[in-house]
Amino acid sequence: MHLTSSPVDWYAARAAGIVAYLLLSAGVALGVGLAGRKRLERWPRFALEDVHRFLGLLTGTFLAIHVATVAIDAFLPFSLAQLVVPFTDRYRPLWVGLGIVAAELLLALAVTNRLRDHLSHRVWRRAHYLNFAVWLAASAHGLASGTDRSAPWFVALYAVATAGVSGLVVQRFVRRALPALAAAALAAGLVAALALGPLSFHRRPWNAVAFREPIAGQILVSRGVTRGIVSMAGNGSGAQRVLVRADLLVEPNRLAATAFQLEYLPSGTLCRGTVSRVRATGFDASCTLPTGARRFVTASWTLTGEGGSLTGEIAAHA
Repeated sequence: MHLTSSPVDWYAARAAGIVAYLLLSAGVALGVGLAGRKRLERWPRFALEDVHRFLGLLTGTFLAIHVATVAIDAFLPFSLAQLVVPFTDRYRPLWVGLGIVAAELLLALAVTNRLRDHLSHRVWRRAHYLNFAVWLAASAHGLASGTDRSAPWFVALYAVATAGVSGLVVQRFVRRALPALAAAALAAGLVAALALGPLSFHRRPWNAVAFREPIAGQILVSRGVTRGIVSMAGNGSGAQRVLVRADLLVEPNRLAATAFQLEYLPSGTLCRGTVSRVRATGFDASCTLPTGARRFVTASWTLTGEGGSLTGEIAAHA
């Protein structure tokens, strides 16, 4: 779906995903603590169980925000099927698919929690161990497909979260401090090595001053008695994603007026101007950004079929 190109939804998707992961990690860590200790000092056990349930609800809430904002965003447009069926999207299918698996397993766990009074304790407890699978899949999803995964603050957050959960799990079964600390350090080091090494992310340019990208689009023509409108709308899909539209008011043997608009994605910044030259399969245009900076744009294409469909190239420079 591609319902908006506003940067707000892109920021919301990223923030909600990170918050959901941190809440999930906190919930798993608290769950391990509750399972491993019969007596809890200072805090009544029922209070910690309430906190554990509340963390689960918060995790589900932020996960829903993450999925909804990803669904409507234009930066990485997903179809409804790609958001529901794992491993079907073209963008990092394995890692995005693991995120979908984690979300669906978490939903299944929420259902078992609602049915807890109707299930045996043994069945409910075994189902509850799926939280570890959810956490592992979510960790892999964030580290390998998140667009902030190489940022220092992101690496630090994930390192702390994975170290905390890993250390508590080892402490739960080994019951010794040294192996638990070693596991925590190993998990943090592994996260940092992956995020800054093989899973590192090279950011796309943000409102690039100059770019040259492939473009796909369509030409629409509406003709009256003495004048007509020719519109070209396209989507540049390379490192710097853009939406572009050119409208020409055509009179016999001349252009009466033109309008041009280029929108940077995912920032939503608009560059508005006019078409300065028209060719049979392309145009030159200039536009002005809100900052006052100018961009000069050239587009050329080849018609690919009926209905005015086209593919080509768009380039811009200051």
